[in-house]
Amino acid sequence: MKKRLAILFWMSTFILAVCIFFEVRQIESETGTNIIHTEENNAANQIQEQEILSLQKEQEGLYTYECLSEEERELYIEIYNSLVVMQEQELSTTDTEQMEKVFQCVLNDHPEIFYVEGYTFTKYSRGNKINKIVFQASYTMESAEIEQKKQAIETCAEEILSGIPTDADDYEKIKYIYEYIIQNTEYNVHAENNQNICSVFLDKQSVCQGYAKATQYLLLKAGIKSTLVVGYVDYGEGHAWNLVYADGEPYYVDTTWGDASYRMTTEQSYEVNNLPVINYDYLCVTTEQLCKTHTIQNVVPMPECTAIADNYYVREGAYFTEVNEEQLTELFEKSYAEGKEYITLQCAEDNVYQEMYEELITKQKIFQYMNATSDGVIAYAQNDEQFSLSFWLSE
Repeated sequence: MKKRLAILFWMSTFILAVCIFFEVRQIESETGTNIIHTEENNAANQIQEQEILSLQKEQEGLYTYECLSEEERELYIEIYNSLVVMQEQELSTTDTEQMEKVFQCVLNDHPEIFYVEGYTFTKYSRGNKINKIVFQASYTMESAEIEQKKQAIETCAEEILSGIPTDADDYEKIKYIYEYIIQNTEYNVHAENNQNICSVFLDKQSVCQGYAKATQYLLLKAGIKSTLVVGYVDYGEGHAWNLVYADGEPYYVDTTWGDASYRMTTEQSYEVNNLPVINYDYLCVTTEQLCKTHTIQNVVPMPECTAIADNYYVREGAYFTEVNEEQLTELFEKSYAEGKEYITLQCAEDNVYQEMYEELITKQKIFQYMNATSDGVIAYAQNDEQFSLSFWLSE
């Protein structure tokens, strides 16, 4: 039989229709209870100086916390403490917009706070002057259930992280966590708790925010600096992903968009088997790469990510600045030696990508590199925005 190529395209439209973003919770927060009192209330929790120092120490290295002013950091500690001890808290600000911003900062830094869905606040005033605000979070579960889930999540996380080699570097840790979550999580818009880490670790199904928070939770435990990033993707749909640091350099990671089964569609009514499970186009990418499909609208400014040393394709020897037959041979031989079922590569520029497509697809030179039988079918996926191609054998 004649050798055949099956064509697939990486698409972003499907995931956009089902991805949920935390914006709903922001709206709940902004429209939460706002009660004005004219008498002082001393029942609000007061944090002792020693506790403040301890809490400040805990936040060191957290991206969003470090972006805040000294005044905002003080407010951050107050809100964080309130969420952890589950008590109302008198705040050091009377600015509700600042309170909302810092509340989001706390949640972006702390994926382990999975039991908060918003807050209410009480204004205390005399005449037209607001004297103080007392903050109170809104919780999705009682203390006993929170502790039970915390322990279950901790046990699950320890088991997952035990699979990371002791000599793994930052990139290898990030890649391991990226792959694990994708391989062990089903994308389901109807999943319970899909806006927090419970959905991933306990239920094994989630949406973008659950993916991103679970990724962040494991990264932080593995010693990798990370935070939640929110914004929009193509067609204006809300989305969440991560900022990570590898070898001191910032990169973006989008675990949800790495789940390739939700971003692929066939051009033909043609059954293709053994689809790749993982798309690596969003594993440790630059701001330029990310912003081809994502729009950042985060609560604090994000750094300009320009490094590529720990980008997936660069680290795996699959980044091409030209169509190089020797490099292609090494890539395919290495992939087969590692037992990979599919091979993916990325080109540095559009002209290289077009030339690579011409050589491998149009001229069908891919058959020189893949171990296909005479009647076998080689399937491939292409991402014209990220200049990447993936190949695998289809039965």
